[in-house]
Amino acid sequence: MSINHSSAVVLTDVSFAWPDGTAALEHLSAAFELGRTGLIGRNGSGKSTLLGLIAGELTPTTGSIGLTGEVGYLPQQLALRAGVSVAELLGIRERIEALHAIESGSTSAHWFDVLGDDWDVEARARVQLDLLGMTTVGLDRHIETLSGGEIMLAALAGLRLGSPDIVLLDEPTNDLDRQTRQQLYEMITGWRGTLIVVSHDTTLLDLMDDIAELRAGSLTVFGGSYSQYCAHVDQQQAAAQQALRTAEQNLKTEQRQRIEAQTKLARRRRYANTDFENRRKPKMIMKQRKTEAQVSAGKLRTELDEKIASAHDAVQEQAERVRRDDRIRIELPDTEVAAGRRLAELRDAYGHGFVLQGPKRFALTGRNGVGKTRLVETLIHPRVVSAGEPMAASSTGRIGFLPQRLDHLDDDLTLMEAVRRGAPHARPADIRANLARFLFRGDVVERRIGALSGGERFRAALAVILLADPPPELLVLDEPTNNLDLASVNELVDALASYRGGLIVVSHDEGFLVRLGIDTWITLERDGRLR
Repeated sequence: MSINHSSAVVLTDVSFAWPDGTAALEHLSAAFELGRTGLIGRNGSGKSTLLGLIAGELTPTTGSIGLTGEVGYLPQQLALRAGVSVAELLGIRERIEALHAIESGSTSAHWFDVLGDDWDVEARARVQLDLLGMTTVGLDRHIETLSGGEIMLAALAGLRLGSPDIVLLDEPTNDLDRQTRQQLYEMITGWRGTLIVVSHDTTLLDLMDDIAELRAGSLTVFGGSYSQYCAHVDQQQAAAQQALRTAEQNLKTEQRQRIEAQTKLARRRRYANTDFENRRKPKMIMKQRKTEAQVSAGKLRTELDEKIASAHDAVQEQAERVRRDDRIRIELPDTEVAAGRRLAELRDAYGHGFVLQGPKRFALTGRNGVGKTRLVETLIHPRVVSAGEPMAASSTGRIGFLPQRLDHLDDDLTLMEAVRRGAPHARPADIRANLARFLFRGDVVERRIGALSGGERFRAALAVILLADPPPELLVLDEPTNNLDLASVNELVDALASYRGGLIVVSHDEGFLVRLGIDTWITLERDGRLR
């Protein structure tokens, strides 16, 4: 496949396999056009892998990737890069070091070569951070001291500084509060160049020029926004369902006609045998008629078999056009917590507090960087809080915690080993059966946690929590919809609907929170107040 004038990225027979031999993509040929493209697909379909290949962070096993310019890449798991400074995240660390060395009096040619003509790099970086509301974040700060939203904003500022021709964004609205998301939407609307975005944010996807769906190893591109794409798919699937029903009815008709024909043939055969036994006609004529009847019956059976086979093929053809995606079948533990049972308390230094009792549901919201994650982490890892700082305390040791960064799992453990840590007495066969409900089947359960995609890592973390023995009485979820495809978000909502323990959810996804049936909405302000 050759690159035409409108193609920014061209994939030619691209395959990729992980070190353990697991195929992520096989013989994929496709093209991304200039403009904004939303890349969608089920978790584990290979979206993040595809972005990594385009960015050059992964190398195809076979095939080639053609690009029309420089690539800028914002990966999904930024928060896992411990020890990285903001300057490094912005892609300017070496130039900042060179600038400071020269300002300190160094005359080394090395520093001048590194800096080049970019004498205002620090000032430009500061402008970009300030525009995104990160006025107090220094360039030398390590990203593990930032919130997930602040990390994402800093990375976006770096892309604006670099101005690459092709920009790849993997779930860019993860961890962003309402105001910051709006900033991102405005940024995307005015974007120049080529943009490929993986996201479950439908508002963001509706800003795209094209939607590309990665499904069953193929990439299909639809010209239009996500809403238009959904309308197209719905119409397509309605037609496919109707065609399938028609094909199935035709198959039933052919099967019924075959039964009727077989009944008639059997009746004729009985009559012929009776005539032969009674010798109503000459023996030679009787044998001839019997042979003719057998030949005719054979032809009829062949014709009927061919019609049924054709009807079967039609059913199969139409069935393949109907989407039948695997679904996570989460069955939360039956932990009926008494209504008066005290599970947790959230309190600030101004006398405001909230007590979670029984199967109640708290939503904790607030701007990026106000300390929501730090507050809920105190439930799991108690610490001494500073004056004026909000506090959290639990009254149960049975807490299931899903952190925002999903960095609590040991990357060197297999999925099977990670689950067994929380349920040491469970039989391996039972663990395998339960993991299948989370779409981990076969040899995948022996794959290392570090080799999982963002969506797979989320499902793994959820499985570790929910398959623990004993099960949790309190679930604490920090931005649980990050890294989930749209179908999986729906499934998580359905699963949590049956949970009878306490629930605390930190999220910027208001639509998700509304669907959870939250009892108490709590906002953490910048001054540490809980309202």
